[in-house]
Amino acid sequence: MSDPQTIRRIMDETKTIAVVGLSPDQDRPSWGVARYLQGRGYRVIPVNPGHEGQQILGETVYPDLASIPDDLAVDMVDIFRRPEAVPGVVDEALRELPDLKFVWMQLGISHQDAARKAEAAGKLVVQDRCPKIEFPRLD
Repeated sequence: MSDPQTIRRIMDETKTIAVVGLSPDQDRPSWGVARYLQGRGYRVIPVNPGHEGQQILGETVYPDLASIPDDLAVDMVDIFRRPEAVPGVVDEALRELPDLKFVWMQLGISHQDAARKAEAAGKLVVQDRCPKIEFPRLD
């Protein structure tokens, strides 16, 4: 779903976002989107096994969703991974993030089976969209 009501709900109810595939490279879209989200007041948790333990945008990088401490209460997973990686990310998110409400797949990323699984688990899903584009439309 990507209707305005869904996007508004995500904007309003999200506090902490795990960005899967967040790059430390400032020229990468994931970095720009994460910085934008931080600027809007969201806490961004970087997830990237190649940069585990480092800092991106002032936050510690975790190798996977399972490694994020429970006290961070992740509301949304924002996926910057290829479509074939999405089912594994969604499965891990559903298993490891008890506070998860939303699954967001970035521009060019969609996976219908993974989306249906997340929706069946009661999560709202957005595919092939970017919050840096969608959120300002509702301001």
